[in-house]
Parts: sequence; structure tokens; C-alpha cells
Amino acid sequence: MASADNKLYFIITANSPSLYGYINVGEICFIDKQRYNERQKRQQTDILPVVRMGTLIDTFLDKVLLQPLSRREAELLMALESNDDRLLALKDPEALEKSSKLSEGCQVRVEYKEQWLKGVIRYIGRLTSHISDPITGVFFGVELQGGDKGKGQNDGSCFRKTYFTCSKNSGIFAPFTRIKPVDHKPSAPPLHTQSPLSMTSTEPLKAGDRVTFFGDKNVQHGMVMDINDHPDGKMVLISTDKDEEGKQGGEIVIPLDCVIKEELLNKDETEKMNTSQGPGMGGSTDSDEITVGSLVQFLGKKIFYGIVRWIGQLPDYPGMTAGLELEDSSAGVSDGTYKGKRYFNCPPYCGLFVKLSSCLPDDRFSAVKKKLFNGQSDNDEAMLSEEQENVPPIRTEDVSNRLIGKMKGIQGHCNSCYMDSALFSVFSCSSVLDSLLFKTTGYETIQRILLKNIVNPLRKQGFVSEHSVMNLRKQLQKREHCPTYTTDEKDPEEFLSLIMQEIFFLDPPLILCSQTGSTPKLQSCYYYQIFMDYNHHLVLPTVQQLLEHSFYSNSLKLSEVPSCLILTMPRSGKSFKMFPKIIPSTELDITGLLADGPQQCVLCGQLAIYECAECFRDTTFSDTGFKYFCEKCSTQVHLHQQRRYHKPSLLLLPQGFSYSQSSGSDRLTLPREKLELFAVLCIETSHYVSFVKYGPQDTDWIFFDSMADRVGESDGYNIPEVRACPEVGQYLHMPLAQLANQVPREMEGVAKRLFCDGYMYLYQSKTMCLYR
Repeated sequence: MASADNKLYFIITANSPSLYGYINVGEICFIDKQRYNERQKRQQTDILPVVRMGTLIDTFLDKVLLQPLSRREAELLMALESNDDRLLALKDPEALEKSSKLSEGCQVRVEYKEQWLKGVIRYIGRLTSHISDPITGVFFGVELQGGDKGKGQNDGSCFRKTYFTCSKNSGIFAPFTRIKPVDHKPSAPPLHTQSPLSMTSTEPLKAGDRVTFFGDKNVQHGMVMDINDHPDGKMVLISTDKDEEGKQGGEIVIPLDCVIKEELLNKDETEKMNTSQGPGMGGSTDSDEITVGSLVQFLGKKIFYGIVRWIGQLPDYPGMTAGLELEDSSAGVSDGTYKGKRYFNCPPYCGLFVKLSSCLPDDRFSAVKKKLFNGQSDNDEAMLSEEQENVPPIRTEDVSNRLIGKMKGIQGHCNSCYMDSALFSVFSCSSVLDSLLFKTTGYETIQRILLKNIVNPLRKQGFVSEHSVMNLRKQLQKREHCPTYTTDEKDPEEFLSLIMQEIFFLDPPLILCSQTGSTPKLQSCYYYQIFMDYNHHLVLPTVQQLLEHSFYSNSLKLSEVPSCLILTMPRSGKSFKMFPKIIPSTELDITGLLADGPQQCVLCGQLAIYECAECFRDTTFSDTGFKYFCEKCSTQVHLHQQRRYHKPSLLLLPQGFSYSQSSGSDRLTLPREKLELFAVLCIETSHYVSFVKYGPQDTDWIFFDSMADRVGESDGYNIPEVRACPEVGQYLHMPLAQLANQVPREMEGVAKRLFCDGYMYLYQSKTMCLYR
């Protein structure tokens, strides 16, 4: 893996106004050694033409902004998800050096779900590859050992490929920041000899034991949920009772040495079980609402869902207890046993004993919640079955009744706004990417959740609960595409690319033609990041102008008309915006951006046979855009003193057109290729919202926020909202000078967010989407 190659690697460590285009600090880039040596001979190494990972275009950067990396260091840093993570890891060169020296067979601790687990390295290498990048991220494949077996995420396989073999859920793939080498030190004494447990019991502490510990203000009590290794020692996860003030507890992680096992109750009392039922058979409860077999939920660190498998009394645990089989296989602590005695059967780490009083009926199946969220009667279907029909996008005339209001759209939860906004934008009123829902894939579970639990409910009922999106996030995390998909915020383009590329293997909708060399090169991608140089005159740009300038600056053209065009705007991170306002182009004319296609002369309208790149910025002919000329107009235009040194290039005419047509007297009516804007994602202070154009009228706009309001705090839930925003139309038709003078905070409704916070623009070709 560390074999020599012909490239030098760097990481970008600072930003600068002189940077070419839009550059992210923390990106990895490279340059050919031969090219570097040639520039060194000419003493031209102050500015280097580097290629950033994931691109094919040279970016000229000042050498002071680049920190050299070895190939192995670059590979390790590439495995980190974000540029910020890479910069943070760069501040610990010792950890980077130690990780570079790790080899297969080394004993390590690997961080997974906030726990440090014991393991052995079984694989070191890449998990994915990119055709244009010389390297990809290097991950560590770890087989868990000892008591940590079964706490992982796979069996040594990733992306349907096996890298090493181990038992189920005993493998983890992780970047170097989640790996710590194990120092070979003498083994620690047995658990019960190094903590206060020896004062109360001869047996070690186990999941399910009642314990006492000191909280912030007073003594508290609870039940052990799990015991885990940590670099600082053993840590205990405790489900707490109510405190002395009568407030509901929750879950807390504290050091093992701070926990004292409670004395056993009187043996006669502790062996009292539910009268007519033995262990594993299940009992009854005084409550008529919750019985064995009920679907329930209870609140821990989050809301957990499960099925009641047993009800009764446990030894040394007062009150009635419910034995649950949980949906989340990583949330339990047992297989239905408590202190070595079996009460019911379930898979490992799916069983949990909780107070019966803390269980509530599963609100996902509550008729009351159906009425509250969806405005439906008891006889209406609230949950879609596997056999439900495939629902088309919401029609223009149905948007008002089906989609507008509170508790509409997709309910947000735990940093999901990027995913909520992306899914709502793509699927609510458009079918351009519906092929994803029916394409043959190896990830049927993800496809089924996306279609049956998200897209169909959104289109039929206008509401998707947070649980459906969380199930999708769990499946993405389970498939190892990202270990933090259930907790961390991502970028919407990252999520959409993952869905299209890695899950459904969709053909890239965008084919770019790079014209930097003598031979055009094709590059396929799923979205396009607009790059802007600093030599432009744009003040209040439209998306049309930004796309044209970006293509011009990077010598790009479209190889074909895309069925779906996803554009992200020029900005730095989530704070710095290159333009205070951007005007959405509701119609994107891409005729002039096509590499192969007939073009009209910008002056006389006849068939053009020349393109002049130097005339691009010349506003004499038009404010912006590529400049095409017929033979006569090209000759006249370039007689001018300011243009006499321009070098127009001859266009390659498509089949059916001839150069003689350019000299005719009739004005040709050539077809114009245009894309329609159907959605815009906006971001402000790390929160994503979206606008959707749902109909043909200028006023047919809706605004969606998955976390518009909230009920309760830590144990509450978000209220999504969809509202009509016809005011957007009046601003789109406002003269530029008047729009430029608009004070953002004084703009009506939510229009300010569309014009000032635009992040991603989604366009579609209704003609091409019929074929793609």
C-alpha cells in the first residue's frame, strides 16, 4: 500500500483571496513529480498547479498554503469524512505517525458508538475507489476480541466485498482517528477486586444489577445497562430512577469506581414472581393497555421501540418489570436472561428489562397521532403496507390540501435537516429521480424504506414521521457507508451522491467535457459545484450567469443534455457566501453550454460556425454567456481594435448542418435546450430548508422546514411545516436594480431565505427524464 508512485501529495492548510476558484481548506491534492521537477528547474515552484481529489482540473495554489504529505499520510487523511476532521487530525502528528506504522495483527482499541472496544487489525487498505484519483482513503478492518465480540457492525465485508472474515457483528472498518494501539502492559486485576463491588457482592457487576451512585446533588439509584472499556478505565451505562426532586431520570455514563452495588433484598421477597407464569412464559399486568405481545416505546437516550415478551417481577428489583425485544439490535443488553436466568428468548443484544410503568403504546400505530399529524379519520390508512401502490408526485391542484400546514412534509430529528430537505425537494412534486425507486439494486431494504416508508407516504398523506427517516439513516450506517449517519449532520449533495452512486448505481446524469487539452476529456458526475474565479464583474448574479462563468473559467462544456442537473453554489463552508444574493433562474438555457450542438450567431441569428472565448466577458453583445458568430459577423466583430488579437475557434457542426448555411440571408430558428428549476435547498447557521416549485405559475412556490417548531425539550419532538410562499414570484419578476436595493430582513415572508441563503439548485429536463 505504501509503494512508491510518481506523485507528490499535499493538504491545503489556509485560504487566500488569490486562490483559483472555490477551495476548501483541508482538501487533499497532488502534482506529478515530473511536472514539479520541471517547474523546479525553471524556478517556478512558488505557485503550483495541483489537482484536488475528485477533480480533473488544475488549481494554481501558492506553495505556502500547501503542507506536504507522504502517500500513506494522504491515504489515512482521505479516510476522514470532512475537511475539518483532516485539519484537526493534522494537529496530532504523533497519532498520524503511529497509525502509519500499524500492520495487520496489531492489537488495538477501536471506537464505535462512543465505546472503545478491543480488537485485532485484520485488514489495512481502501474500501472504495475513484477512477480519477490516484489514491483513496485507507481504513483499518478490525476483528473484535473477547467480551467485545458481537458489538461491531459487520463480518469483515463492506460494499458487498469481503476483506477479512470474522463472526457476525464482530468486524469494524474505521479511519485512523478511531484506532488506538494497545500498549502491552500487565493485565489488570479481576473486575471485582478493583472496585467497591467487593464490599457488597462476591460476583462481578453485570447488566441488570441495581446500583447506587452519587449524582450532581445527591445519591441516585438505577440499573446497569452495559459496562464498557474506555481508555480511562471501565465505564458503566446506568438507567437512572427518578431523583429526589421527583424528576424523571434518563441514562448516564460514569466510572465503575463511582458505582456501588445495592444490597440484595430479602430472599423470600425477591423470589416472588408473577403468580401463574414461570420464567420465559410471560405474565400479565394490571394495565389493560400493555400486555405480552404489545408494541411499546420507552424513553432512554432516545425513544426505543420493541415488543413486550414478558411481564413480571425480577429479583431485587421492586415493582412490575417488562422484558422487551427491541427493534434496534444495538440498544439491548441481553438475550432475554437476567442474572443468569432466562425469562424470554430473543437474539443477542436485543433484550432489555425496564419498568412496566415506563412503557407506553407505540405511538407510530396510534390512531390519535394519525389524526393529529395527518388529519385522517380512524378508518383511513396511516401506515403504508408492503402491497401499497406506487404513488405519483403530488399534482399542482392537490398541493394546497395535501401538503400545506404544520405536521406536513418530513419530520426532522437529530441533525436530519439535510436529508429531510433533500428528500422533500427531490420526491414531493417531481419524478425526475423516480427511477431510483424501481431500479434493480443489492440494497432492497434501503430501496423499500425509501419507497414504502418515505416517498409514498409523503406523496399520499403529505407527512413522513421521524422514525421512517431514522430507519433509512440506520440502514445507511449499517451498510457502512458512514458510521455517523444516525447522529451527525451531512451535506445534501453527499447524501444524494451516496444514494445515486453507491446504493442504486445510477448512471451519472451529468457528463462534462473538459477542453483544457488538445483532446477533450469526458468526466461524469452526479452534481456540479460552481467554481468562480475572482476576475468577474457579477454583483447580483443569476444561476445562469454563475454556471456560464464557471464553465468558462474551467474550460468545460456539457457533453449531452442532462435529465437532472444539481448545482451547488460558490461558497466557503457554511458561513462565507461569495454573493449576498443569488437570483434563481427558473429556466436554465444550456444551449450555449453544449459541446456538440448547433449554435446561433449572437448578432444576426444565423447558424454560428465560430466561438470566441476572449469575447466571453464583452458586454457589447450580451451581459454574459458564450459568444458564437457566423462567418460574416465574426469578421466584422474582430476588426475592432480591442478584438483584433482574439482567436475564434471553428465549431464542429452536428450532422445535418453545413458551413454554407452560415452565409445565408435567412435567420435560422434553432432549438433551445432549457432546464426547469424544480427545487432549491437553502442553509442558514447549519440548518437546511427547501423551496419547491410545484406548478407552472410564478406564484406556485412552497417552503419546507423539517424543524419549524418543537414540542417539549429532550423528550419532545419536532414539528415540520410546509407553507405556501407566493411572494417569491413577485421578487423573481422585480427589476434587478430594485431587487438589489431590497433589505433582506424587510423582504416579505420567507423570500429572503431563497435569495440570500441558496445552497443547491435542482433542475430537470422533462424530455430527457423520459429516457434516463
